Amino acid sequence: MEQEDINFSDFIASSTHDMKNSLNIQIGFLEELMGECRGKIDASMLNQLGRTIYEANRMNVNLVQILSLYKLGKSIYPIDIAEQSVNEVLQEVMLQNESIMSYKGITVTVACDENCYWYFDRDLVTGVLVNALNNAYNYTKDKIRIAAHTRDGMLEIRVEDNGKGYPESLLLENITENKGVSFSTGSTGLGFYFSSKVAGMHKNAGKQGSLSIENGGAYNGGCFVLALP
Repeated sequence: MEQEDINFSDFIASSTHDMKNSLNIQIGFLEELMGECRGKIDASMLNQLGRTIYEANRMNVNLVQILSLYKLGKSIYPIDIAEQSVNEVLQEVMLQNESIMSYKGITVTVACDENCYWYFDRDLVTGVLVNALNNAYNYTKDKIRIAAHTRDGMLEIRVEDNGKGYPESLLLENITENKGVSFSTGSTGLGFYFSSKVAGMHKNAGKQGSLSIENGGAYNGGCFVLALP
C-alpha cells in the first residue's frame, strides 16, 4: 500500500508539471492576443481578457507551489541559500507582474536600499512574493508597495496594498497552519502554507524565518510580512 501511495504522488507531480507547461503556453498566447487587441476592443472586454490572464498566471503559480512542496517533501529540492541583492530581487518581481497589474490600473512601487544584501533562496522567496502580489491584486484599490529593510538582525520584506485590509477573523488565525480546503470560499490555503514553509526553511544564528499578516503600512491597508534571519 505504501508503494502505491508513493507511485501515486509521483504521478500527480508529473501530471502537475505537464499542466504547468501547457498553461505557460496558453498564457503566452493570451498575452500576445492582449497586445493585438489593445485599441481595437472596448475597455470592458480588455479588462475581462486581463482578468483571464491574471487567473491563468495565478493558477500557474499554484502549480509551481505544489511542485515545490512535493520536492521539499521528497527532500529533492535543490535549496540554494546565497547572498542576494534584495533590491534587485524586488525589482524583478515587480517587472514580472507589471503587465498583469497594468490591466487593472494598479501601480506597484519598490522601496529598498540598493546596498541591501541578504542570504536566502532566490527562487523560493520570489515565489512567496509573487503569491503575496496575487493576493494584493485582489484586494487593493490601485496601489501596491513592496518594501524591505533590516531590523533586529532580520530582513523584513513587506507587500502592502491600499485596500480595506485583512478581516479581523483572519488576523486572529494562525495562517502558517495548513487548514485544508474550504468549500464555502474555495480557499485551499496553499499560498500561505507554501510561504510559511519557505520562511521556516531559512535559519541562521538560532533564528528562523517567519510569516505574518497585519493591517496598516504605508497605505493603511493589508500587509503581508516575510521575515528572514
